[in-house]
Amino acid sequence: MQTQILGTPTIPDEMLSQAPELSVIVPTFNESENVRRVVASLDACLKGISWEVIFVDDDSPDGTAARVREISRHDPRVRCLQRIGRRGLSSACTEGMLASSAPYVAVMDGDGQHDETVLRRMLEILREGTADIVVGSRYVDGGGIGEWNASRAKMSRFATHLSRLVIKQDLSDPMSGFFALRLDVLNPAVRKLSNIGFKILVDLMASSPQPLRLKEVPYEFRNRTAGESKLDSQAMWDYLMLLLDKLVGHIVPVRFLAFALVGTIGVLLHFAVLTVLFRALALPFTISQCGASIVAMVSNFGLNNALTFRDRRLKGWRWIKGLALFVLVCGIGAVANVGIASYLFSRNSMWVLAALAGIVVGAVWNYAMSAMYTWGRQKK
Repeated sequence: MQTQILGTPTIPDEMLSQAPELSVIVPTFNESENVRRVVASLDACLKGISWEVIFVDDDSPDGTAARVREISRHDPRVRCLQRIGRRGLSSACTEGMLASSAPYVAVMDGDGQHDETVLRRMLEILREGTADIVVGSRYVDGGGIGEWNASRAKMSRFATHLSRLVIKQDLSDPMSGFFALRLDVLNPAVRKLSNIGFKILVDLMASSPQPLRLKEVPYEFRNRTAGESKLDSQAMWDYLMLLLDKLVGHIVPVRFLAFALVGTIGVLLHFAVLTVLFRALALPFTISQCGASIVAMVSNFGLNNALTFRDRRLKGWRWIKGLALFVLVCGIGAVANVGIASYLFSRNSMWVLAALAGIVVGAVWNYAMSAMYTWGRQKK
């Protein structure tokens, strides 16, 4: 027998009673128009396979989660994992895989850019036991990047080159977001995942305690059908932070490194504004110094909000409140900076070392308090 629900695929009754062999993880944001298409395409290409699809939605305002639940009421193969107060493709994929009990899991986009017909071949390879992970590649024979322009293709190649810093295996397309693996491969690596940005495959490969046996299968990258891209102008920043976390995250938190980098930019901006106000406009030094401090502090807050703590970005009234807290925290940090440096200098320490100690204390204070209070988890 078969079960037919209005507007959904025809579901063989024997498939409904089987535990899924394959879970397909689909991270979504504002992709309500794509949900039915994804389910229908999976149903068409996975005939005879016991499968489920887990949509991991980052609280899309277009009602993506509601659309998934509407379908799941009639099709038990469709599941919804709705996340509140956080965004990120890598972390969404990780949570989706952890929510699965199937022996095999696959990750693919919900925007139509990945070729779902390749999933069957991926599963066959995993069943054979010759690979731990199977990657859909655009750069092996038979694959392609579709209608990408030259600049996007060049950026992808550059990012692929950078991945060699943390991935030792020979992988032609580490930037791929389309892959399948045995679920037990995830368990040893999951607590070491950075879950930064969008490149979950790089994160997984670099976090695995043992080199993963991998195979690549070709696919042609397609144009987006509908929905909102999960990439934005800061995707490269996230990728660089991921690489830094894999390289030095065990020594110093990568978020602190980003905070320190923003602080360095703030120092340069401070001196630039001070030079303009004091030397070019001939304003009194005290006024010039105050103006430069304000500009640098607002700039630091804005950059940290957009980059360092972008997963906790403040908007609207919370942005203004956050700026006030940031100024207060940094003001206290400045006092600590001067106090520590002055104390060490009075104890006959070298002035350079005393100054550096003050800077380090101030920076650590500013970062810790900003993370805890300015960008701490707050109820919306």
